[in-house]
Amino acid sequence: MTTAPPEDQRRLLEVQALDTRLQQLAHKRTTLPSIARIAELDAQISDLSTSLVASRTAVSDLKRELTKAEGDVEQVRTRAARDQTRLDSGQVGAKDAQALVGELASLARRQEVLEEVELGVMERLEAHEDALAKLDAANDELLAAKAAVVAERDAELAQLDAEVATVTAARAQAVEGLDGGLVTLYDRLRAQLGGLGAAVLSGRRCEGCRLELNPSDVEIIKAKSPDQVARCEECSRILVRLDA
Repeated sequence: MTTAPPEDQRRLLEVQALDTRLQQLAHKRTTLPSIARIAELDAQISDLSTSLVASRTAVSDLKRELTKAEGDVEQVRTRAARDQTRLDSGQVGAKDAQALVGELASLARRQEVLEEVELGVMERLEAHEDALAKLDAANDELLAAKAAVVAERDAELAQLDAEVATVTAARAQAVEGLDGGLVTLYDRLRAQLGGLGAAVLSGRRCEGCRLELNPSDVEIIKAKSPDQVARCEECSRILVRLDA
């Protein structure tokens, strides 16, 4: 049978209240709305990242394709310019001049085809760059939103941590000087029973499990000496008798 001074048993309720508050703060720390919002934003950023990678790859590929198309056009232009220079020089014979005229006509047709290809690539590149710009803007908005929520979360956590430190210090002061056996029993029960190791006996009801005790059990508890630590027959928690 555990015994402890009645005053220590009553003071145990203060310790319990502080432990309950610490438990509430720990729960609140992991269930802040900002934490859920950050997870939501991270998911959106991750989803958008896939689209960004695909869009950037497409733009990069089209830029290479455009460079090749521009090179093909420039190559034909250079060849045509060289042929035209030879033709304009008047230093070629009639047969060669006729061949150059034919080649210039062929090059002109080839250049027209290549320029159409180049224009098509440019149009596709422009469309993809516009789409990429929108994705980048959306990504920037998400990152900015996340940064704001992270700052909000950090401020909330700092406030909670400050309160935890205050309550922890108050708990240490409240438990100081209490009967060692009583505290050991209380801590063991608190660990086993979801954080609630001691409760008030209110009439016939245990305020820990909220159940009505049998009248005979209540009489046994009331018959105990004030220094005897009473236990709930239903939940085994320490029952503190305020009138003891």
